[in-house]
Amino acid sequence: MYELIIIGGGPAGITAGIYSGRQKIRTLLITKTFGGQITQKAVMIENYPGFEKISGRDLIQKFERHLKRFDIEIKMDEVTEVKKSNGNFLVITKDKSVFESRAVILASGSDPRRLEIPGEKEFLGKGVSYCPTCDGPLFSNKVVAIIGGGNVAFEAALYLSGIVKKVYILEFGEKVRADATNQELVKKTGKAEIITSAQTKEIRGDMFVKELVYEDRKEKREVVLPVDGVFIEIGLQPATSFIRDLVEFNERDEIIVDFETYQTKTPGLFAAGDCNIGKARQIITACGEGAKAAMAAFGYLRNLEK
Repeated sequence: MYELIIIGGGPAGITAGIYSGRQKIRTLLITKTFGGQITQKAVMIENYPGFEKISGRDLIQKFERHLKRFDIEIKMDEVTEVKKSNGNFLVITKDKSVFESRAVILASGSDPRRLEIPGEKEFLGKGVSYCPTCDGPLFSNKVVAIIGGGNVAFEAALYLSGIVKKVYILEFGEKVRADATNQELVKKTGKAEIITSAQTKEIRGDMFVKELVYEDRKEKREVVLPVDGVFIEIGLQPATSFIRDLVEFNERDEIIVDFETYQTKTPGLFAAGDCNIGKARQIITACGEGAKAAMAAFGYLRNLEK
């Protein structure tokens, strides 16, 4: 029996773990990997206090080392279900392990949003990717396309420009949404071509990706781009499929919480970071939510003792 189980190893989960370790709460943290979207999407971070510039991988390594200073248990696994039994929580993982606790903090983060077009699933790992930092080096001196026109897409383009021969950026709307600074940095690489009003229709190839088909929404015509790879950067969706009956969701499957305590509709069950309804998807806000959820969980546990 644990007092607290934390689900997730991103900024929110790690921060909650650090706080529970300092309070000497008997804690189990379960995560597939450490870092979440930081290691996949944050190529270079320039807005985390104390670090003028640091890579996502370096920052999460510092987080992980800090966490492991404390006496909390860590299990590398994937949670498949959370339910209540006799007033406590049961957390079931992919390897069929079952763990019991008095309180749970959900910090499961988010997963890449899919395009849901022909060829996307078929060529996953064969030219289609959701992680530029993971797979970018495989496309040395090749031509790639990035689907999406926000900051994450432009940061991916900036990273890939140091590896590939050319990168197309396809934006559905008439204008890209990335910050002016990111747009200017990408422009300076001389390797990027921005295509707006582009609706991606299909990814084609044989053994690997060979071309991308999109509709020019202004001219109402189909265009075929010869590419070796496609990176999909159209946003994220909360990783909440394993938790259903114990929480309420909004229309985007984000968990509804009380922002004073980050508690869900179920007493003792808290949600912090990208899996909840908060709007600011930033590393620093996820850390803050993890800290607040942990402190609220401590209060809940103290009240149980009374």
